[in-house]
Amino acid sequence: MADLVALFTSVGLSEQKAKETLKNEALSSALKDAILQAQQLLGSKDIDKAMGTLLYSMASRLRDTGRLPFLTSYVVQRKITTDLQLSAALDYVKSHPQDPLNHQAFESACGVGVVVTPEQIEDSVELIIRKHKEQLQAERYRFNMGILMGEARAALKWADGKIVKNEVDMQVLHLLGPKTEADLEKKPKAAKPKAPEKEKKEDQVNAVNGEVKMEGKSLMEQLRGEALKFHKPGENYKTEGYVVTPKTMDLLKQHLEITGGQVRTRFPPEPNGILHIGHAKAINFNFGYAKANDGICFLRYDDTNPEKEEEKYFTAIKDMVEWLGYKPYDITHASDNFQHLYELAVDLIRRGHAYVCHQRGEELKGHNVPPSPWRDRPVEESLVLFERMKKGIFAEGEATLRMKLVMEDGKMDPVAYRIKYTPHHRTGDTWCIYPTYDYTHCLCDSIEHITHSLCTKEFQARRSSYFWLCNALDVYCPVQWEYGRLNLTYTVVSKRKIIKLVETGAVRDWDDPRLFTLTALRRRGFPPQAINNFCARVGVTVAQTTMEPHLLEACVREVLNDTAPRVMAVMDPLKVTITNLPANAKTEVRIPDFPADETKGSHVVPFSKTIFIEQSDFREVMEKGYKRLTPDQPVGLRHAGYIISVQRVIKDSGGKVVELEVTCTSTDSAEKPKAFIHWVSNPLQCEVRLYERLFLHKNPEDPAEVPGGFLSDINPDSLQVLESALVDRSVSKAKILDKFQFERVGYFSVDPDSTARKLVFNRTVTLKEDPGKI
Repeated sequence: MADLVALFTSVGLSEQKAKETLKNEALSSALKDAILQAQQLLGSKDIDKAMGTLLYSMASRLRDTGRLPFLTSYVVQRKITTDLQLSAALDYVKSHPQDPLNHQAFESACGVGVVVTPEQIEDSVELIIRKHKEQLQAERYRFNMGILMGEARAALKWADGKIVKNEVDMQVLHLLGPKTEADLEKKPKAAKPKAPEKEKKEDQVNAVNGEVKMEGKSLMEQLRGEALKFHKPGENYKTEGYVVTPKTMDLLKQHLEITGGQVRTRFPPEPNGILHIGHAKAINFNFGYAKANDGICFLRYDDTNPEKEEEKYFTAIKDMVEWLGYKPYDITHASDNFQHLYELAVDLIRRGHAYVCHQRGEELKGHNVPPSPWRDRPVEESLVLFERMKKGIFAEGEATLRMKLVMEDGKMDPVAYRIKYTPHHRTGDTWCIYPTYDYTHCLCDSIEHITHSLCTKEFQARRSSYFWLCNALDVYCPVQWEYGRLNLTYTVVSKRKIIKLVETGAVRDWDDPRLFTLTALRRRGFPPQAINNFCARVGVTVAQTTMEPHLLEACVREVLNDTAPRVMAVMDPLKVTITNLPANAKTEVRIPDFPADETKGSHVVPFSKTIFIEQSDFREVMEKGYKRLTPDQPVGLRHAGYIISVQRVIKDSGGKVVELEVTCTSTDSAEKPKAFIHWVSNPLQCEVRLYERLFLHKNPEDPAEVPGGFLSDINPDSLQVLESALVDRSVSKAKILDKFQFERVGYFSVDPDSTARKLVFNRTVTLKEDPGKI
């Protein structure tokens, strides 16, 4: 080991980098071979740092090690001298796996022998500057210089990027002169032109499957065709890191015959918990990518751990996928393949790539796991022991089947099978050995002929083992692509932590509207379109994304503004008696469901001598800036055509205002009031639940921010229940999850706790974003 560290540091690697490299067996072997070959070709052990950097980059990115001597020779001969050339060389050998390689075409593809002179760089940059001269002189240093660099790099593909940038900077300085104070001032934001109402509606959400036009590209536009630079079906070998074996091309040919070149993806949740907002991105990405490219997507349950799986989770996952608007091509289970997976494991042992091990679970934890003393046991012995594992002769934890490979994170020989004497919900007591994720996932992808195995970034460390296992068994190998997780602040999504919240009574259950599980968001009233739009707005990013809840709430408002009919409701009622109306006076007022578009329908509410308004819409003492009802200031009643003026204030024994006596006049015969307020008459009593954030801090799981742990960070005001709220009778026949805008109050949804005797409403979001939450 010390010899390899010395070898790697001799070509410019730091000692720490050299030691990290040794943790990856495949990389350290390839780098060692490349260095030794380079030394042999040079006839010397002296390799400069520039060449060493290229050799390391080549060894870490090249998966077909058969090409290693060929590429090493080009690096040693200084025919490949830049990372740009090396990338082109790697792309070329990857897309041309068959021998013999056309050397002339290869050299042309990676710029071998191409010399770009300083004069050529100067002339090319001069042409580009001349092309943009007028705009440069008008915008000066506010001009997007990236345009100039982009065009220069395109025109001078093999030129040194630093030299090109220096030339661009120098010619811009020559044209514009040094920066002035005006150049250093911040550029004022251009006011957005007001879009016509028709355009606004077209820009808002109108479909469930992600085909929604946002301010930027729709999700479908982001996922369609070449947008993601993913490989085409059957061209797996063109992907960075994909390992090509002698059987690869035949397997890909068979794959294309089976799939017809169709894109195939899968959404593979574990059925041991409820899906959350992060899963919404995964659902949109997997189902959306297939839909955008005329492909199919499977819903596959990764049901390999019978101890944690429950039927309710299977049902809830399927419901949430369909709620978001996606229909799986087929619903499959990892357990469908238990027999096939077992047979492949036997084959893996026979090929010498797996062995039965007796190290205990606690010995296998952590990164510095001691090598197994059973790693080199005879194949026949492992076959016998694996059969005994299957027959239930060993106790749990007494034996595992392990694969002979080192993963990218340095973990050695991951477990493929373990013993669990727990009946499986689908296979009963048939099996007492169950495959792990590391073993099952890639093989189920292979069995289903998945073209694009899309997963979150933390699985990147498993990519090499994914390719290794498929190739070790000579089965079709899909391509794993990683994308960034979607996280939200002010919440927790871990199954274990949500269970803690339920057990301690902080929330009622998995669908408590203060959580960010998908069932909770549905119960709170979030439309599926809004969640899909939020995923589109976040975008298909590779980096992990942490978003604020108010950005999701903004997407909810956009959808509900167009889809939730308006009604009037009073949260904290104050009785108002209109004294100049007869006792039996009763008329009907027609109210548009959508005031901005009255063609979308209306409803009728009664108007009588007694109405109710919000307590906050009356003040006994006039204050500066207050525009609603006071003893000296009248106010209008929305939709009713009346203005009311206070005649008498009635209080209880404690001095609280309990009733107002007012007179009314028609809006046609009175001066326009400063404000119009909502009201109800002959209303329904209902319960209203007002929700705020569950946690007080952005990152309740961060010990630096919340030293006492997430349970100590619960917001005591996260739920307020109003049991005496009033709502107009037009909602009397509302169904569970129906959504409304309570005028001037917010958006609300009918909760499943509602009964025929009393409706219960959840506040979905307020009408406007609370600036204190940003």
